[in-house]
Amino acid sequence: MSTSTATRTQSTSSTSTGRSRPATARPRRPSRARVLRRRLGFLAAVAIAGLAVAAAVAPWADKAVQEVSLPLRHDDIIRQQAEDKGLDASLIAGVIYAESHFRDQTSHAGAKGLMQLMPETADYIAQKSGGTAFVQGDLATPQVNIAYGSWYLRHLLDKYDGREVLALAAYNAGQGNVDEWLAGAEGEHLRPTDIPYPETRHYVAKVLDARDDYRREYARELGL
Repeated sequence: MSTSTATRTQSTSSTSTGRSRPATARPRRPSRARVLRRRLGFLAAVAIAGLAVAAAVAPWADKAVQEVSLPLRHDDIIRQQAEDKGLDASLIAGVIYAESHFRDQTSHAGAKGLMQLMPETADYIAQKSGGTAFVQGDLATPQVNIAYGSWYLRHLLDKYDGREVLALAAYNAGQGNVDEWLAGAEGEHLRPTDIPYPETRHYVAKVLDARDDYRREYARELGL
């Protein structure tokens, strides 16, 4: 091919394809500062979302923990019995907590229900309170059990002139033992530390501590 022919061919090719395209520009990479700002913004958004979730879950979690550590059931019955028997509702709740942790159960000794009443004690209460239709199976009913336990607690407080330590000790260990301890106590006063039964000493302290906790944590529910 002659030089002139090659030149014409090259000219024709250039005309058909148009002007040659410039090289594609390489995209600019974001600066390190911009990348860092984006990452920090993402982390901040995640942190805020986490705080929002924690704030929403916290009340529920606190309530769940409280239900395990300091449960409360049948607060309507407790309020009604406290008013009817002239008792502190938080004291009734404290006795239930110490006796059964608000679970309906029967002990190895035969005590039944939420307030752990012995069958013979329940029969005595039924006789004194006019429960002529009472049967032992009724102690599984929260209304009956709390009513009978509250009646007995009121009876013990009256017997011991409102002294809660003596009434609670008698609820746990029996009136006969408390009367015997009182007979040997100086000035007929019995402090929790004077109770000779370790189990009863612990029981009295547990009820009184629980009473304070229920008074603080469930004042509205117990009508206090």
